[in-house]
Amino acid sequence: MTAPAASGELQETLRQMLAVLEAERQALAGLDLAAILGTARDKDRLCAVLDRGAGVGGDGFPLDEECRGMLETARRINETNRQVRNIIAANVARRLGALTGAPQLYRAGTKYALVAAGGAAARRGGSI
Repeated sequence: MTAPAASGELQETLRQMLAVLEAERQALAGLDLAAILGTARDKDRLCAVLDRGAGVGGDGFPLDEECRGMLETARRINETNRQVRNIIAANVARRLGALTGAPQLYRAGTKYALVAAGGAAARRGGSI
């Protein structure tokens, strides 16, 4: 595959990944389990495409500035979505524990709760 063709394929795959991550965000916001599972399958499929294109040692796809920007945006959105999934899981565990009177099996912890609440200072290691 030529460099321009590989770059175009990477850009298209990253655009698709960004769209899937946005769909995942919307599915999480709506607590739409079917959509959440669908986006997980789509992310897995797109990761396989990226893995195949990366080649051994990660030298298969050329990374221009646009691709680097899309990769960073995808990484950031995926991290935000992961935090939202963890918050939802913690809330469900808390509610189930309250209903059953059983102790919590999952605890996000104080620091995580501060980071998830938007505590940029906590991410930098400072205080809120």
